[in-house]
Amino acid sequence: QVQVVESGGGLVQAGGSLRLSCAASGRTFRNYAMGWFRQAPGKEREFVAAISWSGGSTYYADSVKGRFTISRGNAKNTVYLQMNSLKPEDTAVYYCAADFLNTAQAMGVMKPVDVDYWGQGTQVTVSS
Repeated sequence: QVQVVESGGGLVQAGGSLRLSCAASGRTFRNYAMGWFRQAPGKEREFVAAISWSGGSTYYADSVKGRFTISRGNAKNTVYLQMNSLKPEDTAVYYCAADFLNTAQAMGVMKPVDVDYWGQGTQVTVSS
């Protein structure tokens, strides 16, 4: 049984930093891109960042480019999101995603409903 588990969310002041972690298990994730989406209250789930299986390709939403950094662990089934210079508008539930893709950019343009695997989400709240 596939499990995708996020951790690291919390409450932080504007300008602060948080690091999210995600661990996937239950199958081999070779050739799976992994990434992060987020959903704020009353809004649709939106893409944040993705990384290819090798870690050699990354892709970011314009809203987080230069502030967030995605990375992949040596085991390839873990992914991290370092979030710096956080803003109140970054407040959302952050979801880890895994999908059988060749590139990170492909995850950036896919519909959330088409993602293969999701985590349960972790809340990030940025106070002003």
